Amino acid sequence: QKDDSQRLLESFNSDETEHTLMKGKAEPCTSKEDIVLEDSESPLNSNVTAFALKAKVIYPINQKFRPLADGSSNPSLHENPKQAVLPNQVMETSTSGSLESLSQVDKEDCSSSTTIHSTTSDDRFQARAFLKVASFPEVLTCESFDVKLCLCSLVLKDLMLLDTELRKEKHVMFTQVLKIYLTDLCHKKKITDDLLKKILLIQENDFEELQKQLDSRLQNTEMSGAHHSEYQTLEDIERKEREYSEHIIDNMEDFWKQTDKAQQAVLDQSKCSSAKATKIAMDLTEKMIAVESLLIESQDLRAMDIQESLFNWELMVKMIDSLKSYIPEECKCRLNIVSNILDHLTVKNNLSVRQKEELLTDLHKAFWEQLADFSNECIQQSKDLILKRLECRRKKREEFKHRQKSEQGSLLSETFHIENVHNFLKAYHGLLEKHWQAQWELEEEDDYKSTETVADLYKELYTKASHALVELVTKLFLQTLPVVTGLSVRECELLKEEWQENLVPQLKKWETHHQRRWKLYQEQLLQEKKLWLKEYALSAVMQKHLSEKQEKIIQGVVSRLGCLSDESVNYILQKHQLLLCPVLTRLTLRRLGMAALACMRMSRKKSLLQELREQHTLQKGSSPCQDEDQWQLQKAVESHILEEEEKLEEEMQQTHLEFHQQLVTEIQEALHFLEQHMEQVIGQTLLQHARREAGKKSTDDGQDFKEKLVEAAVESVYGTSNNINRLVQTYYQQLGKITEDYEGKKLQQLKSLQAERSERNRLRKKQENELTLKEEQTKGFLNISSTVHQRMLLQQKKVLSQFELQQQIRLESLKQKLLGLHHLESELENQLKEAEQDFMSELAALARIPVPVKKKPSKRSKPAG
Repeated sequence: QKDDSQRLLESFNSDETEHTLMKGKAEPCTSKEDIVLEDSESPLNSNVTAFALKAKVIYPINQKFRPLADGSSNPSLHENPKQAVLPNQVMETSTSGSLESLSQVDKEDCSSSTTIHSTTSDDRFQARAFLKVASFPEVLTCESFDVKLCLCSLVLKDLMLLDTELRKEKHVMFTQVLKIYLTDLCHKKKITDDLLKKILLIQENDFEELQKQLDSRLQNTEMSGAHHSEYQTLEDIERKEREYSEHIIDNMEDFWKQTDKAQQAVLDQSKCSSAKATKIAMDLTEKMIAVESLLIESQDLRAMDIQESLFNWELMVKMIDSLKSYIPEECKCRLNIVSNILDHLTVKNNLSVRQKEELLTDLHKAFWEQLADFSNECIQQSKDLILKRLECRRKKREEFKHRQKSEQGSLLSETFHIENVHNFLKAYHGLLEKHWQAQWELEEEDDYKSTETVADLYKELYTKASHALVELVTKLFLQTLPVVTGLSVRECELLKEEWQENLVPQLKKWETHHQRRWKLYQEQLLQEKKLWLKEYALSAVMQKHLSEKQEKIIQGVVSRLGCLSDESVNYILQKHQLLLCPVLTRLTLRRLGMAALACMRMSRKKSLLQELREQHTLQKGSSPCQDEDQWQLQKAVESHILEEEEKLEEEMQQTHLEFHQQLVTEIQEALHFLEQHMEQVIGQTLLQHARREAGKKSTDDGQDFKEKLVEAAVESVYGTSNNINRLVQTYYQQLGKITEDYEGKKLQQLKSLQAERSERNRLRKKQENELTLKEEQTKGFLNISSTVHQRMLLQQKKVLSQFELQQQIRLESLKQKLLGLHHLESELENQLKEAEQDFMSELAALARIPVPVKKKPSKRSKPAG
């Protein structure tokens, strides 16, 4: 009878608590934490508790009949009350329900179908709706199951806001730098004031149109799939993040085109020489690289602040959640002692079992109803206070924005010269950093104050609940018991004093238990911080790898061109560096966003596993194994935890791999746009180079002299038809001989190059054969335990190195061939010019025309490019 009543008490406590204060965060009806306390309170009921845990039997206090002898009961009593379902939300088992199945100490249960890892539950979790929050204080009123999802969604929101702010800052900086250069050209009379205003107006309008297009695309992404504006699903968030990244990459390409268009418009409409135009283009590119460097540094620091805020939020939410759970759990501990005292009275026959159960029923019903009223009032007060604080935050933010806009406008209205462009960039960027830091500190302080406010409300709730319980217990002992038991008032007062005395060690034990749980949570949070630091390190490695690979590619392209001047080569390299910077920043932000998405996707399983691990750790510390059965049960739970940890680690790796492949695809798309844009830049540079070379040749051709010579020869009376025909025939014969010699030398050189290439290929194959033979000889000394994957990587490196070597040989051969042909063409050009000069000199002498003849080109003159 005593054990049954104790179990009834526990079951009633769990049921009432689940539907009052905790609501969405229901505790297990017989969790391991309860077992810890029960073992310390009453060792007699440990066997019954273990049996109830295995058999999953629940005996509510309001049951009107006794359980059957075999432990079975009315099946309808096992039905769980239905909880309210959010819009677009599937029915999901609660955290405690899943944990209950996980924490079954029977080994068969450990291998049952009720487990953390389930494909069906994953799909349902992806489609589960949770509250859409815009700031941290709103999370304080969320269901505890949704807290991690809400916090990570705030991180994604802050990363998106950071990306938007830095992009707008870059647009403003480019416009201002362009304005400074246009103003300088205007002062030098290279362009008019009207043209300056026109170019700036067109540039501003184009940027506005660019922003409108992006906003429209983002708005469509936000609206698609949003059936309920107040709620969102993880599936929707992943889709929006993916589409957002695609839109940003498209916008990045449009920005490149727009800036090139503006730069070309300035160079085309200014009265500058080609060299001056090239210098202006290089200066603009250099300044924008400085802008990108400032933005990258700022992005890294702000992203780390955003991540650090996540951990601060989690600590604050955990503190509120701990206060919420502390109230019913401590009251449950107090009520257990009352139950123990009534049990002793039942053993002494001062109370019947029915009387005891009726007293407990009345006590519990009265207390939990009062606590439900107090908690509902507390929740409503929390929501009202948070709404007021959010309204105050909104007003302060508006004031901040107004003041910041005024300060930015004042700085932009100042006049800066070309020599002070770097000073302007630092000043403007520093001002925006100051504004961001001020707003960040404001919101951070408001988060702390909101948490303190809610915490004070729950502390007040704790005080109310404690007083209400003391009053009810006092009424039970001093008013009800003397009537029901026939004991004197003094004896009942002694029972109340006994309750108070027994309460002190139990509350102390519970406080120790509570502190251990908090310490375990801090350790878990520290592990998460290490994982995020690892993400930052991996992101830095990816950035470095991508940057080095792209630099190697562009260096190879430039080296193959060969004909460009150092100035043009530097411009191409600078332009490539400028275009690569936003790709790297997108890589960093997207990777951080994907880490948050992976955290959201695995949050449910990590939470369940962490609670299971926590319960097991606390039980081991509180109740060491006393017999073989308990030891076996504990080992079964430990093995199950290890199994679930391995599964979770495997799923985490699979999730990260999935996101990584998606990231690689997006970055490849961005690099494809970069490659296309660089093709245009290189093509324009080659075109400008060809025009300069053509201009040089046209000035050296002496076309005017030739036209005058022809006219004079026709009008001269000294030159006869036969003499001129003979002179022309001699000239044609000389040209034929020159071209014949050129073709012979060209054929001979190609044969020589082919022979050299064949010889190099022969030596290379000989070296490869020797290396292969050496590898075969040393193959037996290799570690037998080396995996297939390692051998495959070695073979891959070998093939790639051979391919790079062959490609390098081909490139060297082509370079030699091109250099040889360029040398032959230069000789041919010089010989043709010399023959032409001789012909014109003889023609002038024949016609007796006193025209000065240009100096013959030297055979040692530098070959043309």
